[in-house]
Amino acid sequence: MGDEWAGSDDEIARAVLAGSPNAIVALDRDQSVLVWNDAAERLFGWPAKEMLGRRAPIVPGELTAEHNAVLERVRTGGQVSLRTKRLHRDGSALDVRVDISALRLGSAVAGYVCVHHLAQADEVARNRMARRARLVRRLTDVVGDINSDLELSAVLDRISASLTELTGADAGGFVLIEQDRLRLVSTYQLPDTIRGTTTELRTSLVDKLLRTGKTVMLESNGLDDLVWARLKGLHTIALGLAAVGGRPYGALYALFSRRTPGHLELELLELLAGHAGIAVGNAVAYQDAVRQRAHERAVFDASADGIAVLDGAGRVVRWNPAAAELTAFSAAAVIGGPPPFPLPEPGEKLTFQMESGRWLDVVSARIEETGEAVIDFRDVTTAKELEEAKDLFLATTSHELRTPITIVRGFASTLDSRWDKMTDLERRAAVHTIAERSRSLGQLMDHLLLGARAGADELKVSIEKFDLAERIHAATLGLPVLSDRHRVEVVLPDDLPHVLGDALATDIVLGQLLENAFKYSPKGGLISVDAWPEDGNVVVVVDDEGVGIAPPDRERIFERFVQVDSGDRRRFGGVGLGLYIVRSLARAQGGDVSAHPRPGGGTRMRLVLRCSSPIGSDTPMR
Repeated sequence: MGDEWAGSDDEIARAVLAGSPNAIVALDRDQSVLVWNDAAERLFGWPAKEMLGRRAPIVPGELTAEHNAVLERVRTGGQVSLRTKRLHRDGSALDVRVDISALRLGSAVAGYVCVHHLAQADEVARNRMARRARLVRRLTDVVGDINSDLELSAVLDRISASLTELTGADAGGFVLIEQDRLRLVSTYQLPDTIRGTTTELRTSLVDKLLRTGKTVMLESNGLDDLVWARLKGLHTIALGLAAVGGRPYGALYALFSRRTPGHLELELLELLAGHAGIAVGNAVAYQDAVRQRAHERAVFDASADGIAVLDGAGRVVRWNPAAAELTAFSAAAVIGGPPPFPLPEPGEKLTFQMESGRWLDVVSARIEETGEAVIDFRDVTTAKELEEAKDLFLATTSHELRTPITIVRGFASTLDSRWDKMTDLERRAAVHTIAERSRSLGQLMDHLLLGARAGADELKVSIEKFDLAERIHAATLGLPVLSDRHRVEVVLPDDLPHVLGDALATDIVLGQLLENAFKYSPKGGLISVDAWPEDGNVVVVVDDEGVGIAPPDRERIFERFVQVDSGDRRRFGGVGLGLYIVRSLARAQGGDVSAHPRPGGGTRMRLVLRCSSPIGSDTPMR
């Protein structure tokens, strides 16, 4: 039997759905239809192809609140079975029973499964449904009334009062679950003196309800010792669990002294308890929002950065104390007018010097919902002075390094001329050491010189047509033998267009990108180089499987003297000029360089250069 059906689970599932006599409708979390079986087509009149991916128009408007409350109940655990009405395509109402449960994928609730079948419509059932419909419509009004208030105490009082109206109870109350205790926070038709009463959760009816795994419960035994016995003639208690964010928050008590509750009363109590959880959650969220605004104001006032809020017309509406300190303009002087400095475009940074001589870095962000803008600015005077000192350091150090480099190279020549007077081991050790130092010092000098020129905007490049594919092949030639832990792969189209720029500068850029790919993948892996035309440019990407770059550092690595301090990258050394020079050379040619995460881990460096001739509109995208 197992062999016969092996590998046909999907066919079995489809056959079960197609053969089910009940209308099965599966919904996602947004109530869009995922499954609409043949029986659903027959019952409601809509074919599956019209229902899949949209909300099914089968719930009458007056039952929308009930439907949403049931889904909320199902989402927090358990299954709900109820008799209700649904709409046929021709507009007629169908008397149905619906069994609703959660659609779970692993431990997550992905949606809901609703199984519908027609109910027998005898006179008793019709009368009961009519009464139920009236109460559900009233429930809709009650829910709207409850949700109209956002003060928690007022919400709880409205819930208790509405409870007696909907269920016919003689009194009601709401208790909060506070860790291992209960506290009575709201009552209706009961003495005010019992408000605030507390008791242990483990000895309460709420604990019994939680242990049953249900959401409503009837109890008529042992009531005399409870605080609810203040209601004269109390004989039955019905309680429903209210959850906020999927967790038990409290319980709604309906107290009966003159009548006995039935199934409908319990159903309404369950629905009201579900809505009570939503209303309480809204009130709690409102209180949290009030606290959050207070916290934001405290942060706004205490921030060391200057912060301003502008209205849609660019006028200052808020100006924090740091803004007054940094600009020497008080809030009274600027509110209602423009800020005392120019503004950058959203997402960009503007460095501006005030008349006082203070330098400010200014950034802005737009609040799309209100049309306002938030401006943040800070004092960078010290940083500007440090930048100037770095430029001087680069210029001085690059000249100072020429002397030791010349001496090292001269010493290497001396060794070469006196080769026969030294042992073979001495010659090899000396030559190797000097050659390595010469290479390192020469590379450092070149970086320092290029860094100084880039900082002074003195980089000189030529703009002419050259074969980029040839430069890539030259840069990668011999790389596979440099490391037995790395593999090098170059993928270039045969018709890669020529580009405009400086071939020598591009050699430097490619060499640095490839060196970084090896350097920052110490455990080895694939180094891949790919290129293609795109939107009038040619894109070159260098991928590695190394340590990667944290998102906040993907722009910082292109600044001068920046070394990323996170993770394994700290051990790789360097003066932080390589990528600064790479970007400077790329932009000097009219191109750019950027850093991205490589799919699967590692880093992708993306170099963009201009094509030397227009490219057709059918250029492939990657």
